[in-house]
This record gives sequence, C-alpha cells and structure tokens, in this order.
Amino acid sequence: MIEEVLKAGGYHLIDVREEMELEMDGAINGAVNIPLGEIAERKDEIMNLDGNIIFFCRSGNRSGKALEFFKNEGLTNIYNGGGYQDVAQALENVL
Repeated sequence: MIEEVLKAGGYHLIDVREEMELEMDGAINGAVNIPLGEIAERKDEIMNLDGNIIFFCRSGNRSGKALEFFKNEGLTNIYNGGGYQDVAQALENVL
C-alpha cells in the first residue's frame, strides 16, 4: 500500500520520532521531523499539506497515533508507513 502511494508521487513523509532517535537510527532524506508530542501544536502545518501524507516512527505505533489524530481532524489522505526501516525499504523498492 505505501509503495503505491510512493510510486504515485506528490507525498509528504512525516517522521514522528524524537530527535535523538534520528541521531541514533538515521533519517530519511526529504522527511520532515515532527515528534509525536508536537503534532497537536503543529497541526495546521500538516493540515495545509497538499497530497498524501505518510507518517512513520520506529515501529509504527506512534505513527498510528498520529494517523488517528488526523483522521479525527477529518484528513483522509493519510497513511501509516510503519517503522523507519519499513519506509526506507519501500522507498528503495520504488526508486
């Protein structure tokens, strides 16, 4: 499913991990880091994005919470990419 969204293009990757996790595990080029704890205060930034939005974190749990938050806000063009490694692999498969 995520690979289909990536293939279609016009997507945004939102990494909801904490900054220290990015330093430890690495980051995905082009992804915007908005830690889960900042999602509510940065809601408008995400609500105003055009195209599909893919959330991801370390395991898929926090990105699932971000997804639920934005579903409750009425967004429908959102996806849980799962963990960082899942998204990295999906990008590799698409590119």
